[in-house]
Amino acid sequence: MKRFFSSAAAGIGGALSGIGGFVRKLWNHPKGRVGLVIALLLAVCAVFAPFIAPYDPYDVTQRVEKGLSPSLQHPLGTTITTGQDIFSMLIYGARVSLVVGIVTGLATAFLGAFMGVLTGYVGGLADMLVMRLVDIMLVIPTLPLTIVLTNLFGKSYFMIIFIFTLFGWTGLARVVRSQVLVLKNSNYVRAAELAGAGRWHIMFRHILPGVSHLLIMSTALTSAGIMVAEAGLSFLGLGDPTAISWGRMLADAQSGGALLFGHWWWIIAPGIGIFLSVFSFMRIGLAMEEIFNPRMKRSSGLYKLFRTLNNDYIQEVFDSMEEGGPGGPGKGGAYDG
Repeated sequence: MKRFFSSAAAGIGGALSGIGGFVRKLWNHPKGRVGLVIALLLAVCAVFAPFIAPYDPYDVTQRVEKGLSPSLQHPLGTTITTGQDIFSMLIYGARVSLVVGIVTGLATAFLGAFMGVLTGYVGGLADMLVMRLVDIMLVIPTLPLTIVLTNLFGKSYFMIIFIFTLFGWTGLARVVRSQVLVLKNSNYVRAAELAGAGRWHIMFRHILPGVSHLLIMSTALTSAGIMVAEAGLSFLGLGDPTAISWGRMLADAQSGGALLFGHWWWIIAPGIGIFLSVFSFMRIGLAMEEIFNPRMKRSSGLYKLFRTLNNDYIQEVFDSMEEGGPGGPGKGGAYDG
């Protein structure tokens, strides 16, 4: 057991040793720089919320008149139902969104990496059992089960993180397993086996660093998806009722009649917060994909779309049809002389 933990620690250290280099590459990438700046600003707002927010939305003594319009004292006005300062709620809501998204992304990445490395390298019965479990979990409808579990075990954000992690690791495990099947036949892994290295040492010391780029991309993209999912659950009333989140702000705005009374800023504020958080992590994830796979810069969907809409490209298609088509000149077509 001691050897297992030492190998695991060494493997994790090796996987994390390249994070500094990844961050530098990400900062030099235009998409990654935008994502990092926005994510850093959101993190600062979440950590220093008591110093940035002019009011404490959890303190009932700091609630003033209800339904105030934006002003210098209340930049985004106050809520119609409770009189809370909307700007302060927006700042404090960043805590829930970032914590749930990042913690779930990290937990999903570590669990998916462990299961993927284990099944890919060990194989045999472990591989068969885990992959059959993955097949079963992939077809389970997550939202209805989440509703049932939150009603049974509580609506705390710990339970939401647990549910998202429980059903979110399967896709990553499949991807990591396929990569491990290639890495375990590489020369350096064979050399470690011939040198007498243990199975756990090889998995965590030699194979795990080889799939670290997949884990980093998965963490960023999964975090973005979880932020949207958390906002949706809170909007449906499945979030923690004692915590302020952007999804709960939207739910309160709907139940409080924000549209009816023309308080559009109550809806726009949390919507912008959700958009910025998801946009930043998506930009980081897409930048990482382009860094690790430079061919994506030329094969991305947007590039193909703009190239398709280009008149020159359409003309190229017609020219190729005329030159090499089934009925083109020189092919024995109907109009060939």
